[in-house]
Amino acid sequence: MDWMDYARPLLQGARVTIELTLYSTLLGGVFSFAFGIGRLSTRRLLRWGSIALIEVFRGTSLLVQLFWLFFALPVAGDLLGLDLRLSPVVAGTLALSLNIGAYGAEVVRGAIQAVPAAQHEAAKALDFTPRQILWRIAIPQAIPEMMPSFCNLTIQNLKDTALVSLIGLGDLAFQAERIRNFTQDSVSLYTVLLLMYFGMALVLAAFMRMLERHAGRWRPRGT
Repeated sequence: MDWMDYARPLLQGARVTIELTLYSTLLGGVFSFAFGIGRLSTRRLLRWGSIALIEVFRGTSLLVQLFWLFFALPVAGDLLGLDLRLSPVVAGTLALSLNIGAYGAEVVRGAIQAVPAAQHEAAKALDFTPRQILWRIAIPQAIPEMMPSFCNLTIQNLKDTALVSLIGLGDLAFQAERIRNFTQDSVSLYTVLLLMYFGMALVLAAFMRMLERHAGRWRPRGT
């Protein structure tokens, strides 16, 4: 097997995987804060809506979520007279983002609730509004506590991107399967695939640890 002939499609697939991981992780972070803060809201509709979304996306398979967005949503849209067809990139990014967002929401909620009550009482004594307490007191102290869990979720998200190959997106797993079907060399190809994912995970983990150290500076002194 001449690996030089297959290096280019594998590297192209790796680029798609990296881009998909980046997009879905960033959007997933937005969903994490939106759902997590929504779950703590005093507004009943917002709180229960956030809880419902969290439980749905944590309690169902990512693969089923991906298939539903890509295959079932357009059919539902046709019944309503709407064009809800999503490209593989959009469907993959959205499914991964909602999934990591649901798990990340619990990380956000737990970290915010772990901020000492004395901090809230001191802020109230200074006449801070609930919104100011959340954004200026609670979240800056909670972010350093979130980072280890977000690091794990990000690496898990990288590995989950392999599922998008099932809807025809040309990521690393998709390109590797195409080559395997042509060469029938499963052992060599899947070993290379494993090592490529492992290498990307190492780089991603190192980057997340750097962010974790940077966020650690936000911890109050003496904690």
